[in-house]
Amino acid sequence: MLATGTLAVVVVGVAAGIAYLALSHTKELRYKTQNALRAGVARRGGEELAHRGVTLTSALNCTDSPGWTKRKMRVTCTSSTSDHQPVQVIGAGEGTTQEQYYTILVNGRPLVENATCLGADCRQKH
Repeated sequence: MLATGTLAVVVVGVAAGIAYLALSHTKELRYKTQNALRAGVARRGGEELAHRGVTLTSALNCTDSPGWTKRKMRVTCTSSTSDHQPVQVIGAGEGTTQEQYYTILVNGRPLVENATCLGADCRQKH
């Protein structure tokens, strides 16, 4: 009888642990609206570039990418480096999958490809 009670406690404990892990690791968009994505990519993209030693001549200027929707958010930010190379930061947020991706191009070459975070967002727990 005591073994059955102990087994029940262990089973309940394991089930609670699995439920906690499942709920605590769900995906969630960092930026839930197009406006928030645009502002976030401008801020965090600039941080990421600075962290990688890229100096911009001006802050990133972000616009909505053609064809964006509430479920498929897209922004493109542009600037240039201090040595006049074009910079493009592309951000995407998928409402259906709750995933986000970022790419940074400097002079047409990838500096960051399909990253799930930029700048300080990579160092924060969500």
